[in-house]
Amino acid sequence: MADPATYRPAPGSIPESPGVYRFRDEHGRVIYVGKAKSLRQRLNSYFADFSALHPRTQTMVRTAARVDWTVVATEVEALQLEYSWIKEFDPRFNVRYRDDKSYPYLAVTLDEDFPRVMVMRGAKRKGVRYFGPYSHAWAIRETVDQLLRVFPVRTCSAGVFKRQHQLGRPCLLGDIGKCSAPCVGRVSPDEHRLLAEDFCDFMAGHTTRFIKRLERDMREAAAAQEYERAARLRDDIRALERALEKQAVVLPDSTDCDMIAFAEDELEAAVQVFYVRGGRIRGQRGWVVDKVEDVTTADLVEHFLIQVYGESESVPREVLVPAL
Repeated sequence: MADPATYRPAPGSIPESPGVYRFRDEHGRVIYVGKAKSLRQRLNSYFADFSALHPRTQTMVRTAARVDWTVVATEVEALQLEYSWIKEFDPRFNVRYRDDKSYPYLAVTLDEDFPRVMVMRGAKRKGVRYFGPYSHAWAIRETVDQLLRVFPVRTCSAGVFKRQHQLGRPCLLGDIGKCSAPCVGRVSPDEHRLLAEDFCDFMAGHTTRFIKRLERDMREAAAAQEYERAARLRDDIRALERALEKQAVVLPDSTDCDMIAFAEDELEAAVQVFYVRGGRIRGQRGWVVDKVEDVTTADLVEHFLIQVYGESESVPREVLVPAL
């Protein structure tokens, strides 16, 4: 087993940002994935007082040979990325996270006459469209609350839907415009299903057409001096943009790409590559080199691309150049 002091990160090298970290063994296998609101504070706790650690954690730290990390924007994104990597690498020391039934999904019940948007856990059901998983149920509810302004899909239970239908009046969400009130016939079943399908399309990443449509309608309303409607459409656009911000880590399910970032100053140059497969970050590599001679940025980029993909002639330029 390794001495943790041999691979402890240098003082000051760990950022204070939220992120996800991975402990790897001597063969490079990921043995533990964790999240942190502050990477520096969390990782330092593994090395500061070894005797204070739980016996299982002590074994993990001694089994590891190195640790790396990825910075994200928020703690929620850290939770989502942690889940993705636990499912990808199946680390031996993450036993308590292996049951993915504990993670909530955003579900759209397309198998019902009037599809419902809801939080769902457990085994997946045929005819239901799932998005996620999310770190917390409240993260789903925040996203749904933003989207219901534009896609007022039913969110109530079957019992509430039946009761409001019998009463002949919508519930509070119908009164405030966050439900199209199919229970009282404000929209037809086909119109409501179209709303649900648009909701699914937006969650799946097909966002541009909805925002462009709202922007066009807003301009037309302003030109016709319908300022209240224009302001409402402006607020709808902002709601969609806020919902998109909450999906920063999770890309559309069909996305397979390599995301490359390059930075340099007078002394050093660095590159980070994130491998996105099926809409989730599956891996990461990074390099930092000292500038020991006078080299151009193009030379450095070519050097790093060779490190990632082999000989530069084999690099698909049409894919990588936009990313750079």
